[in-house]
Amino acid sequence: MSSPIRLSEDCLDALHHLRETREVNTVILRFADPPGLLTAEVEGNLTHEELVAALPAAEARLVVHELSFATAEGARRHEHLLVLWMPPDAGGQEETYTAGYAFLKEHLAEVHVHLTARRADQLEYRRLVALAG
Repeated sequence: MSSPIRLSEDCLDALHHLRETREVNTVILRFADPPGLLTAEVEGNLTHEELVAALPAAEARLVVHELSFATAEGARRHEHLLVLWMPPDAGGQEETYTAGYAFLKEHLAEVHVHLTARRADQLEYRRLVALAG
């Protein structure tokens, strides 16, 4: 990606809502025009199934998601995840979205769980809990 990556105002607002309120647990981001501009495509309180269903089968996306789960001891936990969604048919977008993923890793320093998923089964709930726990 030759142009610098920037976050649109709606993207900044969505990420703020995710961090500061309980109304939003998921922000799905895509690149838009002009090149290098990340924008919020989805901002909502999605179940795990809704999150997986919201990801396009043939296009890359970046996802910031607050995963809620219980520990083995029964304590409730919430962990933010950063996901690079890169299905096989989105190969032409890999360089751009990988650069966006690296940018968001730095921008979202409070997010400690990072993963790349190429298939929906790689986003299976128990796998995400194991990564976050």
